[in-house]
Amino acid sequence: MPAGPRQTTATPSACARHTAWSSLSPSLAVPTADHQLTTGLALGSNLGDRLAHLRQGRDLLLSLHEGPAPAALSPVYETEPVDCPPGSASFLNAVVEIRTSLDPLHLLRQLICLESELGRPPARGQNTPRPLDLDILYAGELVIDTPSLVLPHPRMTARRFVLQPLADVRPDFVLPGDGRGMAPLLAALPPVPRVALFREIW
Repeated sequence: MPAGPRQTTATPSACARHTAWSSLSPSLAVPTADHQLTTGLALGSNLGDRLAHLRQGRDLLLSLHEGPAPAALSPVYETEPVDCPPGSASFLNAVVEIRTSLDPLHLLRQLICLESELGRPPARGQNTPRPLDLDILYAGELVIDTPSLVLPHPRMTARRFVLQPLADVRPDFVLPGDGRGMAPLLAALPPVPRVALFREIW
């Protein structure tokens, strides 16, 4: 079994621009005691130096972390490409969980900013290789359905390469608006594509 979630901190990156909930999307600003939500994010890369790209994504996400406890990092997993162009490399995947007061839509823009910095074009074919893919999986108990953002991520329950690292970080996770935990979610998935531990410390 992989070790428990890695916990760390990082310095801010060029993409990180802090914006409070209320200044961007008041309709999404669900009040909490400290206006922070525990937010899960998925990282993936299958182009170029895959691990270096994951580390750049990790550093951006950690620069946005505001919680008193360290952010949590899963191990890195390697996943066979599915429905990708011929010759596509395997993916490296991981999950990071942070606490942030960023509006989810602003956080999404931060992710798109870093993807663009690393060379991912705004217009691209489905399942094409990419230096870095960053997705918001969940933000607290929010259930959001807008043209720009759907939370929880609508395809996360069909992806072992998301659920396996998420189980390392949050074995007690329960899908907001659904009620299922990690064990039944993982048990419902087919055995392929194969997901293999790549690196525990990265």
